[in-house]
Amino acid sequence: MKNKLLLFGLFVMTMNIAEAQFSLSGEFRPRTEFRHGFGSIIPESAEPGLSVATRIRLNAGYKTESYKFFLSLQDVFVWGENRQILPNDQNNSFAVFQAWAEIGLGGGFSTKLGRQVLSYDDQRILGGLDWAQQGRNHDAALLKYKKDSFSADLALAFNQDHENAGGFVNVGNNFNTSGFFTYKVMQMLHLHRGWDKFSGSLLFMNNGFENHSLNLNETVYLQTFGTHLKYKTGALALEANGFLQTGRAIYGANYQDVESGYLAGLEAKYKVSDKVTVGLGAEIISGDSEADATATSAFFPLYGTNHKFNGFMDYFYVGNHANTVGLFDIHASANFKLDEKASLMVKVLNFSGEQELGSGEKQLGTEVDLVYKRGFKGFTIVAGYSHMFASDGMYELKGVAENLAADNQNWAWVMLVIKPKFLNGTK
Repeated sequence: MKNKLLLFGLFVMTMNIAEAQFSLSGEFRPRTEFRHGFGSIIPESAEPGLSVATRIRLNAGYKTESYKFFLSLQDVFVWGENRQILPNDQNNSFAVFQAWAEIGLGGGFSTKLGRQVLSYDDQRILGGLDWAQQGRNHDAALLKYKKDSFSADLALAFNQDHENAGGFVNVGNNFNTSGFFTYKVMQMLHLHRGWDKFSGSLLFMNNGFENHSLNLNETVYLQTFGTHLKYKTGALALEANGFLQTGRAIYGANYQDVESGYLAGLEAKYKVSDKVTVGLGAEIISGDSEADATATSAFFPLYGTNHKFNGFMDYFYVGNHANTVGLFDIHASANFKLDEKASLMVKVLNFSGEQELGSGEKQLGTEVDLVYKRGFKGFTIVAGYSHMFASDGMYELKGVAENLAADNQNWAWVMLVIKPKFLNGTK
């Protein structure tokens, strides 16, 4: 009888696997960083930071004719953060990074429910932030439509504080989690259409914020909307962004009216040969230098992969540079394909404020970024070096006197990336 039950169980399992596709993959990504001016000017008296942080992920996907399921578990830890024989993880970094189900509704419609990455276009406003070890996700319901070269995504989110009673709230809907533009509610519509050489997207997003530490029992709403355009012909590729913000947002200890904040960018790339691609671009982001606690004209790119833009040293819009003088970024780049498995990227960026600082200064500095990447059999090594040549305005902006700052402001890193596929399938 037991053998029959075992055979029956194996038969059912085989049938299930035959009717569905199951995938299991992982990621092991340790990164060593030497930080001597990363994110801000480091004083001469400060000791540079040196650490190793590792991200590990286990991803499982399951696909049938009617639905898809995906689960991604991750942990991010710094080497040495736990003492020896510690029975638990000290920083509680283990998390469910993604957990969603996508259900087909027919006629090109589907719905994707759960914790997921919202990443669109060049990730300027919504991105997965994969560079950060923790990444970025959203708890949302997504209604999707796709037909030929047209797609439309509608995302809805309603966030709530955790309650002990199974996560459900019995009384009230106050949301006390704040910081980094964490929202109470979100509605987002993304439309995309592609043609032969041209494609365009429209993004409309409304975010509602609460912060009850301000003793204000209200939700304020910030609207972000705009377009992303791409054009490619032969060796030339162009990309453009144009976005506006209006409504209200939380800056520090105040709710502020956002009055016509804007972001505009243009990027051109030209493939000189099979081994060399050059680029030139500019981006302007509105700022506000007025001492007005009730209104601002500053734009903030919210939930994008901001590390990708405005220099890899993260001096702007990566948990910083909110509601200040804005930014004008002009940059040039070159990407060299060294061989079939190796590449080198060189980028030079010049920064100035969109508005003047208190001293009247606008020039902030110049950054040089280098990234080398080489693939091996089953893994990849990526390394980078960045150097900030700060101008007078940067010292003023970051609040460090030039005579007290270190002579060199630089950052170096090396990262190993291994993504094993334990079982092949489609998520």
